[in-house]
Amino acid sequence: MSAAGEGEHAYNPYSRSCPSRRLLRELGELWSVLVIGALYEGPLRFTEISRRVDGISTKMLTQTLRTLERDGLVRREYYTETPPRVTYELTALGRDLADVMDAVENWAVGHMDDVLAAREAYDAERAD
Repeated sequence: MSAAGEGEHAYNPYSRSCPSRRLLRELGELWSVLVIGALYEGPLRFTEISRRVDGISTKMLTQTLRTLERDGLVRREYYTETPPRVTYELTALGRDLADVMDAVENWAVGHMDDVLAAREAYDAERAD
């Protein structure tokens, strides 16, 4: 893995003081991964995201969207209509990340049987 960043900074997530470490932690959280995945096809309203990401609480979805918006990955669009409407969509930066996460998601789904078999073998080996 590369430790170099762009511009005048060199980022190294293996260093505890590097801000890239926090970003990786945030991006690796389940809800961030799933919200970015939900927005991959295009803009959604809050309730639509909530329906797609089964099990996420309103509080956690709100926190996740705010974090992703702060990091420049999600854009919140407020429409002054009656009733008011708010949508969320990936920014260009968020789409770039979503492409990478889509590959990881496809890998996870495609290899789940192998992982489950490995877990079962591991557990059986240690049960003896």
